[in-house]
Amino acid sequence: MQLPALADNGVFPSGERPVTALNKKILIDAIGILLIALVVVVGYKLSPILLPKADLTVEPEPGCDLHRRACKALLPGGGSIELSSSVQPIPMVKPFTVQVVVRGLAPSRVMVDFAGIDMNMGLNRPELLDQGDGRFVAEATLPVCITGWMDWQATVLVETGSQRIAVPYRFSGGHD
Repeated sequence: MQLPALADNGVFPSGERPVTALNKKILIDAIGILLIALVVVVGYKLSPILLPKADLTVEPEPGCDLHRRACKALLPGGGSIELSSSVQPIPMVKPFTVQVVVRGLAPSRVMVDFAGIDMNMGLNRPELLDQGDGRFVAEATLPVCITGWMDWQATVLVETGSQRIAVPYRFSGGHD
């Protein structure tokens, strides 16, 4: 197939104009704007996964030390959420079992989000498996911070059919 030749005025015999460098620039700019809009929409849609919002945040009992024992938070309407580690103190760079015991609720999903307080250590949010009788377990591994000791927050996220409850437990860990 042969393309028709341009007339002297730069127009095809059918009256159409060819794509010019200016038209290509506008097309590239439009594609760039659409890609930026796509990134914004995808980021907005994924934000609940990366930064979960809680309907209710409950503080754990004061003075609790996860390096020594299980820590419990009492829920306002009755019931509790307890977090414990299979190894005390909680190790860095070694797998350990994390356990959450939920009383007074029927959770559909339980996760523990481990986050560095002063330094982003990446997404580390294992979903715990239901063992029955309100007990949920998973294996977790905490990365070591090259600067030494650091403060951690282990936020237990409990989802029920109607709400998401968050319990932020804090502890320190690392190497000397």
